[in-house]
Parts: sequence; C-alpha cells; structure tokens
Amino acid sequence: MWRYVSGRQLDGFRQYKYSAVDTNPLSVYIMQPIWNEIIKIVPLWIAPNLLTFSGFVMILVNYFLISFYDWDYTASDSIDGKHARRTQSSTPLGELFDHGLDSWATSIFVLSFFSVCSRDNGKTGVSVYTMYIYLSIVLFNFMCSHWEKYNTGVLFLPWGYDISQVVLIAAYLLTGAVGVEVWQKPFLFGYYITDALVILLIGFSLFLSFPQTLYNIHRAHLKKTLKNDSLYEGLLPLVSPLLLFILLTVWVVLSPGNILARQPRLFLWMVGVAFSNVICKVIICQMSSTRPELFHWFLFPLALVVYAAISGLLGWTEEVVLAVFTALVTAAHVHYGVCVGRQLSEHLNIYIFSLKKRVQE
Repeated sequence: MWRYVSGRQLDGFRQYKYSAVDTNPLSVYIMQPIWNEIIKIVPLWIAPNLLTFSGFVMILVNYFLISFYDWDYTASDSIDGKHARRTQSSTPLGELFDHGLDSWATSIFVLSFFSVCSRDNGKTGVSVYTMYIYLSIVLFNFMCSHWEKYNTGVLFLPWGYDISQVVLIAAYLLTGAVGVEVWQKPFLFGYYITDALVILLIGFSLFLSFPQTLYNIHRAHLKKTLKNDSLYEGLLPLVSPLLLFILLTVWVVLSPGNILARQPRLFLWMVGVAFSNVICKVIICQMSSTRPELFHWFLFPLALVVYAAISGLLGWTEEVVLAVFTALVTAAHVHYGVCVGRQLSEHLNIYIFSLKKRVQE
C-alpha cells in the first residue's frame, strides 16, 4: 500500500478535534430538523462512512445515467455526521472521508445539472464556457471554506450548501413535471432561469461567501486565534488550486481545437477530479496541523499537456490526450483515496465501513 500520509500528519490526526459553525437559517430551522428525524430510522449497526459512501455512489449513478443519454450536453451526506455522534463513532477519518467525497461530489452535482438545462444551441441553453465558469465558482467556494478552516481551525459551513441542494432538487422536480422546455423559454424580462441561477451564484460568491470567509479570518486575527501567524503560511493552501485554475483556463482559451466545446463533459470531469485531489491534500494538512506542499504534483504533467496543446504539438490528438490524461488523473485520485483511507483506518485502529474495532496485531 502506497503511504500518502506522513508520520507527522498521522500524529496530527490523533490530536484533531472537529469544530464547525452553521448560521444558515435554512439549515438551522428547516434542514437540520428534517435530518434529525431521518437519522432516527437508521440502524445503529450501520457505519457513518457507509452512509457517506452510499450518498456518493448515488450521485455517481445519477451522473453516469445522465451522461449515457446526454453525453454532449441527497440526504445521506447530511445525516452521516449525526449518525456518527449517535453511535459514538466520530473519528477524523470520518470527517476526511466526508469532506473528501464532498470535494468530488461538488463538481458532479454541477455537471449533472448542466444536462438538465442543456447546452447552448445558438438560441437557448448554457454555453460550455458558462459551464466552466459556473463550475469554477462553485469549486472556488468549496476551496474557500477549507482555506478558512486551515487558518481559523473552525469550519464555518457555507450557506450555499443547503441552498444549492434545495435548488437542485427543485430543478429536477421542475424538469420532471414540465419538461426540459422550461429551461428554453424566457422566464422574466427576457431572461432564462439559467441566467437567474448564474447571477445568484455569482452574487452569493462575491457578496456573501467570500466576504464572510475574509471576515472570519480577520476576526480570528484580531482575537489572536489564527493557526498560522505568517501571511505566507496563511496563503499557502491557495497556491496549487489557483495555479490549477490558471492552467486549465489557458487550455480552454488557447486550445487550437477548441477542446472545451468538443469534449465538455470529459474536460469538466477532469477539472472536478483534479480539484478534488488538490483540495483533499489541503484538508489533510488542515486536520493534521501540517504545512501543505507548494506545488501539487498534478500541476507538472498538466502544464506539459497544456503547453503541447496550445502550441499545436498535439494537433488532432488533443482529444485523445485529454481522454488519456483524464483517465490517469481519475485513477490516481481513486488510488489516493483508497490508500489514505486504509492508512488512517490502520493508524486509528478502526474499519472504514464497520463499527467493529480492529484486532491489534
């Protein structure tokens, strides 16, 4: 088994204590009471991580089913933590398992939604470039939440999490009841529903989520409770995600073969997987109180591929190279997740999908 987690990080997990704050009225007064009732019917012998993984599998099944019919273009994740506390089985592995899968599921949610509202056909639909921007903003918000926790030690749950779940459910129900035509007709003052959703997303990000992140970090600085004293240490987790976004955007804008337009689903899938792996390493460093690496290793092969693509070296093979690179990145990410899960389960003397204790060898 490849050991991705260092000995120092493993020791840090032993000392880790979960801390989170949820101030979203939708979550506090509506969603949480619902989850509190649902959790009562979950058998006590079920491991919380099994709930987390089953929710992720359902998200994957939904995505691949939609992809099968439209190549071109969620409760179990909300009760796993409650069930862990209910069964007294809360562990750092459970939180990492939850947030690690969330980092991947975040992009899959968005990609599934794109199939509902359909791709731009010249008159209606969402352009592939809007899809890319939309996905980037959502991933940026997720990154900010864990960057904030890296600096403050507290996870301030973003308001957009519960709101996005409700919006997605409403979108699926609306499409099922009315049909996809609802996304292809003007909704108000000549604007489409997708236009309103993009405006809301940008508004929430620029005027609510990101300012709130900066405020919480500033407040921790004033209270002298920041986990990182230097500006360099505080900004370090942002370097790899930002470089990843820059490289991907360069590829999108300068691709001679217009790669995003030709293979939107494949390209956006790769974006989500690469981001998930980068942010998972940040989450591990945040939970173990260790310093993240300056440059994630994904950046180096990606830089070579982007250079070869925009310089014209790849030519007609650009789509083939994208497919191979996407497959390799996905395989590497799955391998990383499996190995980290096994390594932590051994270190903490627990099973991933069972409440039974490991027998010490």
